[in-house]
Amino acid sequence: MLSRARTGTFLTFALAGLLTGAWVARMPALAAKFGTNEGEIGIVVLVWGLGAIAAMQALRGVLARAGSRTTLRLALPLTAVSYAGVALAPSYGLLLVAVAVFGMAFGITDIAMNAQGSVVERAYRRPIMSAMHAGWCVGAMSGGLFGVATAAAGLGFTPTVLAASLLSLPFALALGRTYLADPAPAGSATGRGARRMPPAVYLIGALAFIAFMAEGSIADWSGLLLHDELGTSQAVAALGYPVFELAMLIGRLRGDRLRTRLGTRRLLVGAGLGTALGMTVVVLAPATPVAIAGFFVTGLVVCTIVPTTISLAGTADPERPAAAVAQVGAMGYGGLLLGPVVVGFLADATSLRVGVGVVVLLALLIAVGARYVPIPAAFEEVTPATPADPRPEPVAA
Repeated sequence: MLSRARTGTFLTFALAGLLTGAWVARMPALAAKFGTNEGEIGIVVLVWGLGAIAAMQALRGVLARAGSRTTLRLALPLTAVSYAGVALAPSYGLLLVAVAVFGMAFGITDIAMNAQGSVVERAYRRPIMSAMHAGWCVGAMSGGLFGVATAAAGLGFTPTVLAASLLSLPFALALGRTYLADPAPAGSATGRGARRMPPAVYLIGALAFIAFMAEGSIADWSGLLLHDELGTSQAVAALGYPVFELAMLIGRLRGDRLRTRLGTRRLLVGAGLGTALGMTVVVLAPATPVAIAGFFVTGLVVCTIVPTTISLAGTADPERPAAAVAQVGAMGYGGLLLGPVVVGFLADATSLRVGVGVVVLLALLIAVGARYVPIPAAFEEVTPATPADPRPEPVAA
């Protein structure tokens, strides 16, 4: 049963990534459908992100009471259905409404699947969150390929997104049978609905905020950096983000084992320093191949930061782990929206190299902040051969 829950949660991350990847890949088709410019498409993305953050914050208490399993069983199918609304919107105004609804449903799914991942991880008694987030990378890359295939077949935005919605809905319903029930809180939470979370939750959320800022900045500006600053063609410039995403997938598949060997704190510090080094190579690159290599190195190391912060959030408030995950997730999404804006502002005022260079400073802040995050002993000094529990360890999916 535990192995099935792990597989189901991995596939949930993959399904969420697929929906996002297909939508992002067909953004040019969306612009063509409504005749919109880049600024109007930017508003669409902003509305989606704001909807997700609003739902995360507003329903944090509901998630804490209902648990991740119940929430995810409702939210994941609702996300697939609301995705169809985005496909069928007949005008730009109604598109914004549909995207807001989709963003809210997706935001609830996001925090619930991370909370469920935390439940499964605690049942395994060892780090597995990085592998869960690898599922997101698999799904995002698959969604992108789905978008490429539909574009090659001559399909527009509406049939592409509608097909992804209809194909995802039965899987979303079936995955609901695989989730684990949330464990009972360590102490009674009666009458504590308004209690503030421990400061550790907000410190972990700050690290997630910075990490999401870094990832979002690379995702949105890598292509322009390669094209405008290094003078490469659009086709080659488009390689920057896929190379970065591939490196993140490779790193996340190995991230849990590396965390087990190094300990959580050393992993976070090393990831922050490695990200700063990789992005320094990108910013100072004299030629395109060097910059692309820098993006690959950055993806290998930055990929472990977000899963690790989500994992820590699940232990920072034992009485309300799901709500803690929701808080950290909402703070992270804030960084995802703010990062590209900050880079764009700095690039306007100076140059794109300087704007992207802010990621170096963000990575160093992660390395410094990781030294002050309280980390449970079980996640800090983990050794593979420690027989801490007489029960047999569950077999990984």
